[in-house]
Order: sequence, then C-alpha cells, then structure tokens
Amino acid sequence: MNAQGADDRPDGVATAAGETVLEARGVCKSFAAGARRVEALRDVSLRALAGNVTGLIGPDGAGKTTLMRIAAGLLKADAGAVRVEGIDVADRPLEVQSLIGYMPQRFGLYEDLSVRENLDLYADLQGVPAALRAARHEELLRMTALGAFQDRLAGRLSGGMKQKLGLACALLRSPPLLLLDEPTVGVDPLSRRELWAILRRLVEREAVSVLLSTAYLDEAQRCDEVAVLHGGRLLEQGPPDRFRGRAEGGTFLLRCPAGAKRALRRRAAESPAVLDALVQADGVRVVLRTSDAAELRSSLAGGGDVTVEPVEPRFEDGFVMMLGERGPLEAQAAPQPPPAEAAPPPAAARDGETVIEAASLVRKFGDFYAVREVSFQVRRGEVFALLGPNGAGKSTTFRMLCGLLPATAGTLRVAGVNLRRAPAAARARIGYVSQKFSLYAGLSVRENLRFFSSAYGLWGRSRRRQIERMLGEFHLAAFAEAASGSLPPGYQQRLAMACALMHEPEILFLDEPTSGVDVLARREFWGRINALAERGVTVMVTTHYMEEAEYCDRLAIMSGGRVLAIGPPAEIRDAARGGDLPAPSMEDAFVRLIAGQQRREGER
Repeated sequence: MNAQGADDRPDGVATAAGETVLEARGVCKSFAAGARRVEALRDVSLRALAGNVTGLIGPDGAGKTTLMRIAAGLLKADAGAVRVEGIDVADRPLEVQSLIGYMPQRFGLYEDLSVRENLDLYADLQGVPAALRAARHEELLRMTALGAFQDRLAGRLSGGMKQKLGLACALLRSPPLLLLDEPTVGVDPLSRRELWAILRRLVEREAVSVLLSTAYLDEAQRCDEVAVLHGGRLLEQGPPDRFRGRAEGGTFLLRCPAGAKRALRRRAAESPAVLDALVQADGVRVVLRTSDAAELRSSLAGGGDVTVEPVEPRFEDGFVMMLGERGPLEAQAAPQPPPAEAAPPPAAARDGETVIEAASLVRKFGDFYAVREVSFQVRRGEVFALLGPNGAGKSTTFRMLCGLLPATAGTLRVAGVNLRRAPAAARARIGYVSQKFSLYAGLSVRENLRFFSSAYGLWGRSRRRQIERMLGEFHLAAFAEAASGSLPPGYQQRLAMACALMHEPEILFLDEPTSGVDVLARREFWGRINALAERGVTVMVTTHYMEEAEYCDRLAIMSGGRVLAIGPPAEIRDAARGGDLPAPSMEDAFVRLIAGQQRREGER
C-alpha cells in the first residue's frame, strides 16, 4: 500500500504483494550516553514490500535495532515517521502491534515453562481466541519441528530450538508483518538453514512479509531486498545483486601452499591495493580497491608459490567495498593487533609442544552426559576450534579446560598442569572469554580492566601501564568511563578480549566470542588472533561462523557430547566431497556431518 491508508482497506485484507507494507520517512532518533548525545538514526527513509524478505544490514551501532523498535511501537522517533500497512506507528501503536509479530534479539521465553506452556502464555498475551489455539499450536509445532519437545522446559532447549520457539510465539496470530532482530545470532549452521526454510514457507504459503536484521552477510543474499545502515544513515537499498555488482572485477583468490594462509593473509592485507583480505577454503580471498591486480601481484612478488586468480564477487565483497568508499576500513573497525615488539609468552620457543590435552573426557549432569569420551591434543601456537550444533558440549568442554568445572572422568592437562589436581596453577597461565562476555555491565570500561587485572595479580605501576596499553590497543580510550553494558556488541567483544589478555597469557580460550558481532569487528578479532598465534600463543575457539573455522590449523566437530571428526579444515571438507557436493564449503561439510549423525541417532 503506497498512498492509501489502512482505513481505506476492508477489514482482514492484507497489503497486496509488491506494495509497501512498511515505510520509514526521515526518521531520526538520538540517545543520551553520559555527557554525550548519540545519534542512532539520521534521516532514515526506506520501505519494505509485501511478500518480501527485507534485510537490515550494518555494523554494530548502525541503528538496526533502534529502527526495529520504532517500527514495533516500542520507541518514538525524534523526527520523521514509520507507517505499517498505512498506519502511523506513533499515532496508533497498539493498532500496529496487533498487525505485527516482533522477535527481539533476546526473546523473552519463560525457561521454567514447557514449549506448549510458552505458546499458551503468549496466546493469552496476544489475545488469540481459545477456539483457534489448538490448530495454530499444532501448525507451529509442526513447522518448527518442536512437536516432539512440546513438554520439555524451554530452559532445556538448545539455542536453535529456543530461537524456533521464539519465532513460533511471534507467529501465533499469523501477522501480516514479521519483525526479526538478528534471529539467528548464536545459532548453529544447521539450525540457521532450518530457520530460513521456515521463513520462506511463511512468505510463500502464508503471505507473511518479513523485515529482519542480521550479522551474517551470507544471509543477506537470501533476502529479496537489502537496506544497508551505517552510523545511523541509510547508505543504499536494493536487491543483493546490486551490491555484489560493486565488486565486479575486483575480487581474487590467492592460492598458496598448505599451512601458509595465515601469513599470506597478513601480507595481502598490508598491500596498498587490497581493501579486504580473509582466509577462505582454498587460500586467501581479497577485495581490491580497483579492478587492476598488477599492484597486488607486485606486492606479493618474491613471497613464495602464490597464484592470483579472479573469482566471482559475493554480497559480502560489495558490502565491504561500499564501506571502503566511506574511508579506510581500519578507521571504521579500528583494528590494531598486538604490537610486534611485545614480549612473547615465556615458553613460546617450544613449538610443537602439547599444551592442552584431553583424554577420555566425561562430564555428567545427573544422568545426562554433556561430554562423552572426548580426546584431543593442541600444540603450542596452534589455533584449534571446537565446532558443533547448540548443545553439542563445546562450552562444557571449555569450562572444564579452564578449570571452572570439574570433569566427571578422564584426564585434563593444560600448560603441563593436571587440572584435576591443581586447577589454580593452570588458570594463572590462561585467558578466557566466555560465550556471554563475563563483563560487569554496571562498571565502566576502565573499572572492568582494573578488576580483571587485579584478579590476574597485577598491581601498582604494572597494572596502570597495562590498562592504558589495552585502552589504546583496543581503541577503547574514548569509552573508558562508559558503562560496559551500554557498549555495542563489537566494543564489548574488544573489552572482553582486553580483559582476558591483561596478564599476557600463553593460552587463550574463546567461547563464541564473535556471536552477534558485525563483519568488520570479526575481521579485527581474527587479525588479533592471527598476530597472537604468530607470537606463539595457543588459541582454542568455538564459533558458529563456519568461515572462521578456515582460520584455524585444526578443528574438532562435536555432536551429542562426542567428537565426530577432527583434523585440518581441508581434511574435513574433503570428507564431505561427493557427486552432489564437488566443492563443499565448511558449512556444507558441517551440515552433512551433523545431519548424518542426527539421522543415525533417530534410526536407533
């Protein structure tokens, strides 16, 4: 609906496909942040069409969540207007809320209620007539594949199942418009595919229109239209192919001998010709500032057996190029790896030494096995990843390795210390970034750094020097007095990393540290990890971003508390190769492995 309002439309008649279901015009919104005023949205105008999936993409702090909350009638714009189905949200918020389903980033499931009890509660809150509930519940349980779990407490669901239950609660009234704020954050690749299949069925079969924000740029390619926000402004809106076309002729793959990708990525990133460089399955993918690769080849000359070949651009390449047109990506992401002159860890010279060892590791909670007979070794200076679906046992394994949770059975050695006998001695030599960033939200950035440095035994002048160093290296000085809970996710991730590195540990544990963090912040993060690994720091990481697994030397894929496969990324991908998958991505390999395991378990 473009010109006419909702009052001109017969009751119950939804906006026709292709017409405007949501429109924002000149929307502005600012917030007080201490003594500063932050402009979250600056004169934003965009529209979402009925029958489409429209994606909101942008770095942390771009304004995506603010726009969603204004569209849902939960915030009022300082200027401008948002109309849903022709209705001004600010004038008639309750009427608009009756037309939409809204799933925020942290959907409020009641964890002590079962799946069906959560559906009943939200049906009460949304005024769904009792006569319609049974059929709607069954339909949603079938759509989300939660029917077999309807009596399970929500708190005992995996992350992907919780997201699907949240989506079902938002869909109880079959709304014309569905607002989803990063619905796949923290969800494993298999569950992400399932969520997208549900969304497509909703659009095609129930005529639901969707506006969603996402931190996964591969998901942007699944949208019908994409709106890119940056710094509170709309940069551009259009189909994904329009953005991909920006990088036409400027994307290349650098191939190199196995084991040299990390160093090659660093060398490529230092080339003036390169706007972006990231490790990919067969080498290093680069986006050039121009389509002329001569300068790139010149900068790589003499660097060993490196070949340069053109590849087709992706949405992510066009997105990065668009941001690059606004200035150096370094200024936007503020990446700065640890300085080269920093002292290496005391034992860094002993390359190849095993520093983490798990043998027949078991952890039970009552009768439930969270981890079953897990064994692996990690060498000094290695980047080792634990991958798996939600609930696979990755975080439980991490907590045992960090000495935060005792093992039920098995052997654990970290930095030469048996964790069953002397966990405190091992903890002094490790850094740990937990899944939820264990920061004190009410404390300022500086106060968090002060607290964690004291916890690691730093005092006096050395503590003050280290705090100032971390504020500078992680570009947190401007936020030193801000409450850590008020920071965007990317800056919280920087602070969590800074806290974990205060005592210069030789082993670093990172539990899904980039979950919900934008693409520029993820690049900054992996730049730091690469620099640490080159200095001899051993890194263990869990992640749901399968492309990040390519940065790792080896990885283990877990499911149901067991290790299904272990080896270098290329080896894992090769195992998934077949007639239907001649060139599998890491995500393809992961999904095939996990789906096969789940299928076998279902047949037992």
